[in-house]
Amino acid sequence: MIRTPLRRRSLRDPQYRALQGLARIAVNEASQRPLDALQGVADLARELTDARHAALAVVDGEDNIEGFVASGLTAEQERKLKSAPLGHGPLGSMRKDGFSVRIDDLEAHNASFGFPPKHPAMKTLLGRQIWVAGALRGALYVTDRSGGHPFRDEDDETLVILAGHAGRIIARRWY
Repeated sequence: MIRTPLRRRSLRDPQYRALQGLARIAVNEASQRPLDALQGVADLARELTDARHAALAVVDGEDNIEGFVASGLTAEQERKLKSAPLGHGPLGSMRKDGFSVRIDDLEAHNASFGFPPKHPAMKTLLGRQIWVAGALRGALYVTDRSGGHPFRDEDDETLVILAGHAGRIIARRWY
């Protein structure tokens, strides 16, 4: 039998960072409340897509937001926000019109409304729906990729994986 050495992965290797993050979430998930576990998903989405902000909303069967977590906000930004987004703008259009949304200029987009007062300004958005047992139960999105660069197909693929993981958390811990 010939043994080949395992390739040592760099901490900068995106696949390695993704696997580490998913392992971290899985280990912590059993001991966390659902929103805390979903916070880990939002944090990992922001990290892996190199986004300034990430957020994850859980919705009920009537499309009302039941839970919301955000990643990348400063303490002052969190204090200024009195409520989660209503989900009628880009979030609402994503939930109603398709599995994902990629917007390169939010200011020019016709669905840019529904943000709560004092919401941080955002330029770009990439989002994915979260499905549980055939029902739409949430949305995961990231905004403003570092350097002002647009989101890539690889970022969308990352959100597909993380939205699936979030769906499993919601299914096991929420409903």
